[in-house]
Amino acid sequence: MADRKGVSGQPDTAVSAFDPPQKPKRNKFAFACAILASMTSILLGYDIGVMSGAGLYIQKDLKISDVKLEVLMGILNVYSLIGSAAAGRTSDWIGRRYTIVLAAVIFFAGALLMGFATDYAFLMVGRFVAGIGVGYALMIAPVYTAELSPASTRGFLTSFPEVFINAGILLGYVSNYAFSKLPLHLGWRVMLGIGAVPSVFLAVGVLAMPESPRWLVLQGRLGDAKKVLDKTSDSKEEALLRLADIKEAAGIPPECNDDVVAVSKRSHGEGVWRDLILHPTPTVRHILIAGVGIHFFQQTSGIDAVVLYSPKIFEKAGITSESHKLLATVAVGFVKTMFILVATFLLDRIGRRPLLLTSVGGMILSLASLGMALTIIDHSDTKLIWAIALAIASVLAYVATFSIGMGPITWVYSSEIFPLRLRAQGTSIGVAVNRVMSGTISMTFLSFSKAITIGGVFFFFMGVAIAGWVFFYTLLPETQ
Repeated sequence: MADRKGVSGQPDTAVSAFDPPQKPKRNKFAFACAILASMTSILLGYDIGVMSGAGLYIQKDLKISDVKLEVLMGILNVYSLIGSAAAGRTSDWIGRRYTIVLAAVIFFAGALLMGFATDYAFLMVGRFVAGIGVGYALMIAPVYTAELSPASTRGFLTSFPEVFINAGILLGYVSNYAFSKLPLHLGWRVMLGIGAVPSVFLAVGVLAMPESPRWLVLQGRLGDAKKVLDKTSDSKEEALLRLADIKEAAGIPPECNDDVVAVSKRSHGEGVWRDLILHPTPTVRHILIAGVGIHFFQQTSGIDAVVLYSPKIFEKAGITSESHKLLATVAVGFVKTMFILVATFLLDRIGRRPLLLTSVGGMILSLASLGMALTIIDHSDTKLIWAIALAIASVLAYVATFSIGMGPITWVYSSEIFPLRLRAQGTSIGVAVNRVMSGTISMTFLSFSKAITIGGVFFFFMGVAIAGWVFFYTLLPETQ
């Protein structure tokens, strides 16, 4: 249509102006880069998923108590704080791309240590190393993806880390089931050790990716940044706008257009912590509260307890066969992954806020029915098939409603809400809160459920989810 000729033989711009805009082909490049960067999240997902089943066999083989087991399960989240705290500075120093490679290398070493562990102490060393790798991966994937993505698909692409966490969880659950028939001393070691395999492919694949345009500008490499922005933007105009925004955040004058320029030291991160925490403006304070709050409520509403302890929850619900428990857990991983894929297509169409509020509303209802079902089963002397079915359906409904909003939006929102200059450090604070709360929930779930009953724990999570819904409704604006 665009080549129609007017009366003078020239292209008829009046008509061609009404042609539908051509979809940019270059976004395939941003899409491919986002997939590769987000694959670091498979490492965390696999570890969470595989530990849920491996924990059953570790407890039998090493003869450890429930307290030692829950510490082993959840401690990786606390260890990952070291990685996520270091990742902001490391990614400003060596670049986003090489930070992703570093994350994969550290996790590779951790997975091998866990696979060859001879006792509980050795296993904890492996958890420590893997945790640092996970911390790096968790922080850098959303930052890199947000910095690379064009505005039109940023929500879609920055939800990828959560998609790959779920894919990793499902792989971990499948690995549990696949290796559960191996001898006791060998099965859990294979489950944990095989997690080293994806990190090798990841480290190699990442080398084919470009560096983040923001990091290139911070190094004064405007020419390289322009090339990356041209490839990852919807149009030349958008590439120029994005470059202007990054230059402004980096303190580079707009008229400065050389391929290589000198950048003031301040733009390498000095002053960022002061502006973010010590002396924030009212706007930055609101952003920080929103960014930290969404991570806090994502974890304290119980998702990692359900994902890590699915076999234990199904056992409490009345499923006695070990293979049936693991199969039910695979179903949890499958539902979680399917709904996260649905969420990626809804994010940019519906918007962050409506999807988040709907998701948390669904979580509240499913946590209420799960708490009720487990309480009824706990107080019954006979096997109630309908209550068991309700408990299983409630777990599946909970992970489905979590995955359709709360799961991916937490990462999308926290990467979008911070201004460019504060994004790496702001995101790392959010991730730190996320991991602390995840570790706290994971390391206390079994003891907590003994103290207030398994049903009581899920009523507690329901209360937290209600508080979260009020927080989101009151404080979180739309960022689409």
